[in-house]
Amino acid sequence: MRFDDKDAARQYVWDTLDDEGIARFPFPPHGRIPNFKDASVAAKRLFDHPILADAHSIKVNPDSPQRYVRIEALKRGIVVYVPTPRLRGGFKKLDPAVIPAEKHSKAASLSNMDTWAEPVDLNELPQLDAIVTGSVAVTRDGRRCGKGEGYSDLEYAILLELGHALVPVATTVHPLQLVEDVPTDAHDLPLTVIVTPDSTIEIDDPPAPPTGLDWAALTEADLEEMPILRELKR
Repeated sequence: MRFDDKDAARQYVWDTLDDEGIARFPFPPHGRIPNFKDASVAAKRLFDHPILADAHSIKVNPDSPQRYVRIEALKRGIVVYVPTPRLRGGFKKLDPAVIPAEKHSKAASLSNMDTWAEPVDLNELPQLDAIVTGSVAVTRDGRRCGKGEGYSDLEYAILLELGHALVPVATTVHPLQLVEDVPTDAHDLPLTVIVTPDSTIEIDDPPAPPTGLDWAALTEADLEEMPILRELKR
């Protein structure tokens, strides 16, 4: 299915996941990165992919379906960095070397994460091996749209501004989140790999990644909401 704008794509996916009984807690799926049936299966499948074969540290979004990605990473000895809202507190570091194996599941949940996470300032973040992001709608050629706030795109651009190298970007979604076409912008986060519970989609020629922050697209409100932006602009 093709869409003329991102909001239409989001609404279609949210409604479809809800109507088909695929959405999982938290409800409703609308207005968020939707959790979905067999998200844990998709997470396990993701770690069969070569981009994570030798990973030591990855960034994973804090949303519900990617909790299973965080769990699987910890099980495999991979350090997980989870961004705080608007990056005001930098990142939360989940280190499997200090989290008991029986606590991996709890530590990966937002409600318990602070018990086990170590705060890490943006400037102290090591080079990452991969990024795993949540999505609302994705296309087979590597385009995505999130819930509409643009934080994943901004976080990626900020890391580039701080000197981080480009790394593969993966997402886990339900097949119903795959759409034929959705418009995207130059600053949008491109995907390298899309993983569903029953398939892995390789993007051979993904959209060009951003080279950094698009200052012309940022508003004064953006600078107020994310203080790191103002610091980088100086």
